[in-house]
Amino acid sequence: MNNNFANGNLSFPGKPLYVDGNPVPNQETAPYTTEQANTIVANTQFEESYIENILRLNKGKQVEIYTSYPDATDWHDYVFKGLIEQSGRDHIILSDPSTGNWYLVLMIYVNYIKFNEKINYSPDFYPSN
Repeated sequence: MNNNFANGNLSFPGKPLYVDGNPVPNQETAPYTTEQANTIVANTQFEESYIENILRLNKGKQVEIYTSYPDATDWHDYVFKGLIEQSGRDHIILSDPSTGNWYLVLMIYVNYIKFNEKINYSPDFYPSN
């Protein structure tokens, strides 16, 4: 087995991300042409109404999040109660003003979310909102 570290060679395989402090262009960082950029903007002016976007439209509202943890024996089902602070593709952040606790709830465990008031909803979600 060839171990470069054991031989004193500390170079890593692959292409460097930076050379002299400048990023090396690749598929993710290569600049777009004006036509490509206009096409991207035209196609991404709004997103569909995913759960994360609906939660963002309802930031600050009181909710109950019903979750299940299938592999847990003592804590299989749990209800988180609090205010929606933030949401992302895979998580919800809640705060509970009555206890001072904050929760990071992973979407994979969410069964449903109960609102105690009307839900703000838009079939088209504009990221700037």
